[in-house]
Amino acid sequence: MTLQKEAVRPAAIQHISTGRRVKDRFVQGLVYLAFLLAVVPLVSVLWLVISNGLKRFDLEFLTHSMRGIGARDAGGGAYHAIIGTLEQVLLASLISVPIGLLTAIYLVEYGRGGRLSRAISFFVDVMTGVPSVVAGLFVLAFWILFLGMPYSGWAGAMALSILMMPTVVRSTEEMLRLVPGDLREASYALGVPKWRTILKVVLPTAFTGIVTGVMLAVARVAGETAPILLTVFFTDSINNDPFNGPQMGLPLYIFDQAARPNDTAIDRAWTAALVLILIVMLLNLVARLIAWWRAPAKGR
Repeated sequence: MTLQKEAVRPAAIQHISTGRRVKDRFVQGLVYLAFLLAVVPLVSVLWLVISNGLKRFDLEFLTHSMRGIGARDAGGGAYHAIIGTLEQVLLASLISVPIGLLTAIYLVEYGRGGRLSRAISFFVDVMTGVPSVVAGLFVLAFWILFLGMPYSGWAGAMALSILMMPTVVRSTEEMLRLVPGDLREASYALGVPKWRTILKVVLPTAFTGIVTGVMLAVARVAGETAPILLTVFFTDSINNDPFNGPQMGLPLYIFDQAARPNDTAIDRAWTAALVLILIVMLLNLVARLIAWWRAPAKGR
């Protein structure tokens, strides 16, 4: 009995030399230092935006537009820009998310390294590196100058969708590749068609990661200024129709107010930046709640 206990007892930990301990502590210190260097800019930006943005963060700012408010006047708000940003990002998501999902499904489930899938992957990589101002210029040249369509929130949404698509495709593709092949094979063994396996097995399994990727894409385009500067134009009035007439957006509002040489406009720009951050954080929170609620372990 004693021999059996000695046999299962773990082997004694070998002595670690002083040199290895010093190297381990040194590398550990470098990791902590890199973490601090990465966090300090984020914390400083948040502190700067929150401390300056709280000066005008009130009900009037969230419920009033800038119509009739002069450049040096106090008051006014960003309601028209908030409405514009939400509608433009929603329309951009309605365009880019279905296209991105279907593209990723083709690349993972049907393409499997074929010539067409390699060509699609190449163009997705090219789109990933397209500067935002180029996307805006494309929509400006084709939609507004060539087809003669007016400046509108819809034009801005099309420019934003160009920037969202590659992020949605790449994130969805990675999540679909993480789904175990055994799940697909088990479904095929039961006689379930491939399209139904993708719809009922693959997509629900990867749903959490897909939602996270979509929210990353939304967070990226919500703060873009150049595309909507070229396609949406400026307005101080509330425009709830994104398909007709100029429509403001929060990044454009920040750009406009920050360029005015008076303190009241600068305060409005800081508060609009704070509102934009809060909107992105709220969308991320909602996405995580949806992902948690729809997790496979919940059985929904």
